Amino acid sequence: MAAQNQPSTSDSPGVAVFPPALFVGTLGLGLILHWVHPVRLLPFPVARVAGVVILVLSGWLVRSAEAAMKRAGTNVRPDQPTLVLVTDGPFRRTRNPMYLATTGLYLAVTLLVNALWPAVLALPMLVFLEWGVVRREERYLSAKFGNPYRDYQARVRRWV
Repeated sequence: MAAQNQPSTSDSPGVAVFPPALFVGTLGLGLILHWVHPVRLLPFPVARVAGVVILVLSGWLVRSAEAAMKRAGTNVRPDQPTLVLVTDGPFRRTRNPMYLATTGLYLAVTLLVNALWPAVLALPMLVFLEWGVVRREERYLSAKFGNPYRDYQARVRRWV
């Protein structure tokens, strides 16, 4: 199910940072800190198994969300206009399946490397994601789609 609207010339949520750059940059910093001062997060077998499971589930979720967006005919990149409101696929259960999946991929790499520092940096990264990206996108979608988006917000949780 999708509600359509036409983009304007400045049709963008105005996010504070391109989300993939936020995840990659934070993970990179955490891995550098781990290289300088390695601290293990968990016993190796536990970290490896958990990392693989989260990697597979997150990969499935990101592919599923991307497919739902493409089926609906909207842009996947958050710096491009949203053309339709996507409410099917994983968007039936969470308003942010792409960010949830990317967080899972970040956590999976953290576990596979078994590094404490990326885990420590995850909390400030997620706070920044919430306030610098997600809340801005919500204001943008509410202004663009009006009541259909507000109804969707009332039905579906932001995260899980």
